[in-house]
Amino acid sequence: MPGLILWKNEEINKLKRDMDRLLSRMWDDFGIRLSSSGMGAFSNLDMSETEDILVIQAEIPGVQADDLDISISDNLLLTIKWKSREEIDEEAEGSYTTGRRIRVFSRSFRLPCKVLTEEVEATYKGGVLSVVLPKCRTEAPREVKVKIQQE
Repeated sequence: MPGLILWKNEEINKLKRDMDRLLSRMWDDFGIRLSSSGMGAFSNLDMSETEDILVIQAEIPGVQADDLDISISDNLLLTIKWKSREEIDEEAEGSYTTGRRIRVFSRSFRLPCKVLTEEVEATYKGGVLSVVLPKCRTEAPREVKVKIQQE
């Protein structure tokens, strides 16, 4: 069975590379360059958890902290939005193009448990966004004795 899983992962990775290449060629035909991170995807995303917190780290290089926006819906859905700004200065065959390109990206993740939204902390340093999400404390199950009345 492990051989089957390995083959499946290799095939999925090959399909992903082929799709990335196809989309890149298509966008190149329209004169739009894609970043190395693909269509707004994180180049690397890690989620870890302890008994009390969830920690999400995402590599988002080349973005200013002011261009990041993080929101949490229903204590379970984390959304990270960011803007990528690019200055364009191109010279080709006697013409000169200058301008700015702003792209907006958004990624949402369903969290494995509810979190305390008031206590979430985020830092952005060196192109890495770290979000610390304290988990909601679950109430310990309590036992209630029910009296049985005799008739």
